This record gives sequence, structure tokens and C-alpha cells, in this order.
Amino acid sequence: MSRNTTLSRLLGSGAHLTLDGGLATELEAHGCDLGDPLWSAKILLEQPQLIKQVHRDYFDAGAAIANTASYQATPQGFARRGIGAAEALELVALSVRLADEARREYLAHNPGAGPLLIAGSVGPYGAYLADGSEYRGDYILSREEFVEFHRPRIAALVEAGADLLACETLPSFAEAEALLALVEEFDVESWFSFTLRDGGHISDGTPLAKVAALFGAQQHVAAIGVNCVPLELVSPSLGALGEATDKPLLAYPNSGESYDAAAKTWKPGSGTPGSWRPSSLAEGAGAWRDLGALLIGGCCRTTPRDIAAVARLSTKG
Repeated sequence: MSRNTTLSRLLGSGAHLTLDGGLATELEAHGCDLGDPLWSAKILLEQPQLIKQVHRDYFDAGAAIANTASYQATPQGFARRGIGAAEALELVALSVRLADEARREYLAHNPGAGPLLIAGSVGPYGAYLADGSEYRGDYILSREEFVEFHRPRIAALVEAGADLLACETLPSFAEAEALLALVEEFDVESWFSFTLRDGGHISDGTPLAKVAALFGAQQHVAAIGVNCVPLELVSPSLGALGEATDKPLLAYPNSGESYDAAAKTWKPGSGTPGSWRPSSLAEGAGAWRDLGALLIGGCCRTTPRDIAAVARLSTKG
């Protein structure tokens, strides 16, 4: 795989790129039971070709970037299943190969398609805990502990040929700082996206202006933004980020439902009183682009149909 076409170069040319949507959502639609601490990473063990099929479905829908199935894939998580570190890191590498195979298949049938990139998903420590803390950021580790946790997976993703890293669903500023050090250490392009307490703060309470001030100045960070957040928080959070940086922004929120972390179930979202709440990704995409989002996609409970609707808007724009 090649990194000749970097994300920064594409964004610098003014490109509007469509991200993929919910991987776990589609795996569940295909009958997978993800009620497991490994979540979608469990399918790397059980049905890896199904992961490739979901990536291909998103490319078919118009996604320009595939996010690998490594969000919850860590040596520590696999160790709970009796899987050694070497095999665990091979599974992380497999997540990149599956996305690349889907990309190659798509390009074989669509040779005129624009550049397609593979983003190696790097989920937060809270995802490993599997207790919903990626929406709270209330865990406390030292910088060295965060680095020790994340380094092996990042090394495996980079060695496997991921075009960039998606440091995503981050609730903790301290953890994001540690990840930034690793991105610089491995000299790899990245984006950083955060979960939110409200429209002006990430989940641990850090102001988005502080986030933008740090990450907006980093050359290894191609874009910053939010993901796995309610639809109504996207515009205010992008506004807060955009006031503090000229860095390209990204947004890939959830479908509009709300997640009960304790019950591990989804229920209809009610929105925040007094805030604009688009009914879908496609309805919100225009406003988000006006706020500086050059990368738009979906997270939990979004589907290829949602991504196809966003991709059509990007084509028109």
C-alpha cells in the first residue's frame, strides 16, 4: 500500500471527502452478535471476510475512506480471550489488509474512482474497558501508561500499511496528548476526533478551544473534529473548533438515537431543547460543511444508505 496521496494534500486542494459509516451496525445487520468486550474486533476472529464485505459496501456507497476494524482490537483486550500478543497484533494488521482488499476490489471494478484511503482505527482506553467510559473520560492513567497501551497497536497499523490513523472517540485530553506523541514518533498522518460533554467541551470537560489550539497546530494531524456524538451537538462543536483553528474539520456522528451505556442499548433520541437537530447525516451535512467540515461520515447506527446520501451531496459540492 502507498501513502503517496496523503489526506492533507487532498484536503489542501479543497476536496470534500465522505467517510464510511457504522461498521458494527452493518456487522449486526449481517447477523453478528457483538455483545462482547471485543465488540467488532471479535469478528476479526470469527468472520473476517464479512468485515471486508462491509468495507466494500461502504466503498460502493461512495465512501472515500475506510476505517479499519481495530477500534477495540488491542493486545490487552485479546489477552482476555487467551490470545497472545503476537497473534493479537496480527489481527490488528489483518484489519488493514481486509480494508485494502475491499479497496482493491472496488477499484478493479471502478478504475476511474478517486483516491481511496485506509484509516487505521485507534480507539481510546475507555473502549478497552468496555464500560461506556469513552463517553465520560473519567479514567486516569499516566502519560507513560497511555503510550504503553497504544503503541503496539499503532505500530501494527502503520507496519500493515494504513494510510493514516483515525484517533477517534477520544474523551480524554490527556490520552489525546499521549496519542499525539505516538503519531509524531511513528511519523504518520492522522485525524483526531472526540466525544462530547456538550457543544463546547469534550467528555472530560476540556474546552474545545483548548483542543483546537493544540491539535490544530500539529503537522501530523490532518483534521480534527467529533464522532460518536448526537446530531444536535455537531454544529456547535464544529463552530467552537472553527473559531480556534483553521485546520480542516471532520464529523461523523451517530444516527440520532441515544446510547444507554449501562444497558448497552439504543433508544430514540430526543435532542437538546432549543438546539437544531437534523433528521439525518445528509440533512446536517450542508451546515457542517459551511462550518469547515471537509470530512463527513457516520458512526453508530449509520448505514451505507446514509453514506450514499452524504456522498451525493459531496459530488454536487
